[in-house]
Amino acid sequence: MAVNAYVLIEAEPGRVKEMVMEMSKIKGVKNASGVTGPYDIIVRLETKDIDALGSLITKKFQTLDGVRKTMTCLCTFCSD
Repeated sequence: MAVNAYVLIEAEPGRVKEMVMEMSKIKGVKNASGVTGPYDIIVRLETKDIDALGSLITKKFQTLDGVRKTMTCLCTFCSD
């Protein structure tokens, strides 16, 4: 069963547009958007299972240059 989540990302100033474009290319990313508020970017992910989700976040997002902080919100249900 697929796992869906939103990742809220705090980015370094002036890097949001560049980071959104880079994140959009990562396999499993359904949508990446620059937003206003306490976080700068919101990414919707879909992976095959919870282990793949954790791996994607720790290996692809948290190590990305310009990421200061992430918070992951698992979806209990999503509509497309």
